[in-house]
Amino acid sequence: MKHTSQIAIAAAAALVFMATAASAQSAGSGPGTEHDHGAAGHGPMMRQGMGPGMGRGPVGMLTTQDANSAADMGVAMNLVHDNSKIRRTVTRLPDGIRTVTESDDPKVAQAIKAHVASMSQRLKDGREFNIFSTTLPVLFENRDKIQSVVEVTEKGSIVTRTSTDAKVVAALQGHAAEVTELVQEGMVAMRRGMMSRMAMGSRAGMGRNAVPATRVPAEAEHSH
Repeated sequence: MKHTSQIAIAAAAALVFMATAASAQSAGSGPGTEHDHGAAGHGPMMRQGMGPGMGRGPVGMLTTQDANSAADMGVAMNLVHDNSKIRRTVTRLPDGIRTVTESDDPKVAQAIKAHVASMSQRLKDGREFNIFSTTLPVLFENRDKIQSVVEVTEKGSIVTRTSTDAKVVAALQGHAAEVTELVQEGMVAMRRGMMSRMAMGSRAGMGRNAVPATRVPAEAEHSH
């Protein structure tokens, strides 16, 4: 048993290392990485041969993949790398959340807008985009119970999502906290999340009836 556990831990560490290296390439630090601009304002797009089912880099860590996974992951990873340029405020409402995510950097601001627009459409369509979140499966499963209002600002986006279902409200607030950790800690939070997922299994703790287990401050959260 001890030997098996050591193998599992080593495998998890190796996978996180590979994902981290691949994401570093998406920021232009590795050879053979190509940056491009996707259609409809998708911003920088990773091109590392990571189409659906390819299983390479961060895209390979997604619980599900589709034709837009690589482009959406490219934008998401660029935001993680530019986390220090992002400011974010989350207000916990009685029935959900209101988030303000912005940047003074025009390119980062555009990436925020593109990411919010893409993820909002995914939620509407039921096309899950998830690496390690324990709350996103709950939100996608209950998307018909969520009311969303997205406001585009000069420097980013304001998102208000609410629900009359207490479990969905908890998931909305939990996911807001997950995103805030990524904004605050960047790749540190990303690696921690991936290690947590590997320790639990690819979808352990993320089943359709899972209760969100994200750390959420007791008071209204104001994260910058």
